[in-house]
Amino acid sequence: MSDIKTITALSSLHDATLASEQIHQQLNHTEIGFILFYCSSAYSLPLLSQSLQQLFGHIKVVGCTTAGEVSSCGNLEHSIVAIGFSSHYFSISAELVESMADFDLLKAQQTINRLNEQCVSRQLIRPKKRSFLLTLLDGLSFEEEHFLAALNSAATGIPHFGGSAGGDDDLEMNHINEISNTYVYFDGHFLQQAAVVIMVSSCFSFEVFSCDHINKPKEKLVVTDVDAHNRTVYELNAEPAALEYARLLNLDIEDLCPTVFALNPLAVKVGGHYYIRAIQKVNQVDLSLTFYCAVDIGIVLTAVEMGDILKPLTDKLEDISARYGKPQLVIACDCVLRRLEIEHKHLNNSVKNINNDYQIAGFNTYGEHINGIHLNQTFTGVYIADDINE
Repeated sequence: MSDIKTITALSSLHDATLASEQIHQQLNHTEIGFILFYCSSAYSLPLLSQSLQQLFGHIKVVGCTTAGEVSSCGNLEHSIVAIGFSSHYFSISAELVESMADFDLLKAQQTINRLNEQCVSRQLIRPKKRSFLLTLLDGLSFEEEHFLAALNSAATGIPHFGGSAGGDDDLEMNHINEISNTYVYFDGHFLQQAAVVIMVSSCFSFEVFSCDHINKPKEKLVVTDVDAHNRTVYELNAEPAALEYARLLNLDIEDLCPTVFALNPLAVKVGGHYYIRAIQKVNQVDLSLTFYCAVDIGIVLTAVEMGDILKPLTDKLEDISARYGKPQLVIACDCVLRRLEIEHKHLNNSVKNINNDYQIAGFNTYGEHINGIHLNQTFTGVYIADDINE
């Protein structure tokens, strides 16, 4: 039997058809039974969809658009990263949720049951196996918290993680008034307001994990006026939100940009731990702030000081490696604001080394999630060991 377990493919060709063909050449193996991909939204998505269907019509293919791609070569842009899974070692099922807004506990339970039945029906070479869930969500749906609450209730202990699809924006621009559309991909179609739920069953040891680099809290701000549905804060401490945030940082309103947001995040404290609520943009008309994560009236947002961005990740990966051995693959959901900080601090070479050492592949997200919690500015993923779980 072949030793193929997973194959990671990469194309930086700008033409959607040619890029798809290059991905196909790398994944064209009889044992590949499932493909997960992450692609720049700069591609012609209709052409990419058509090409993927023609090339991989006999294999289940799912994916999403990104705010940047992650591979063992480092952080990329305007590319496609794809992972092929061997049907000898992985039993994988996937379902499309067409409307995240309509997803409730009953639908979540039915989805989990169907995914489990499909995985069980595909026998692996080893009987001892465990499962995890991976979810891809439309990053501009504003429905992540609702969706994840239902899914977490139905998952009943199955570890699950994932990321929100991103868009290919010039995030270094000082002011972004419009964010690119975000899409998930399922069975030949790029879709909005939708989610893909994937169950991965394998005989390999794995661990779902998440880490951030929050160091310590500083000044607190209270949300005093908000449009919770659209995640837009109009007032902080009864002052226009962007003005109050700029005052906190001793900056002019014109200085606020995605890199400033990345380096100076706000967080909420839940259960003794701080979780970042990342700022997406300043709205110039009313000086409000739109966030990537849920915000509501009366919550306290705490300015937090950030520590070394890479050490918590390397510590986490070293710890898992000490317990499970070397990885064959780490699937990464890495926040786009972490990417901005890495680029601002010229840490791309260090990231490339880490990604190569641990075979990391994935994407830069508009939000991450783990076991029902929607997060920002984290590295969240799954470590899949190279050895069989005996």
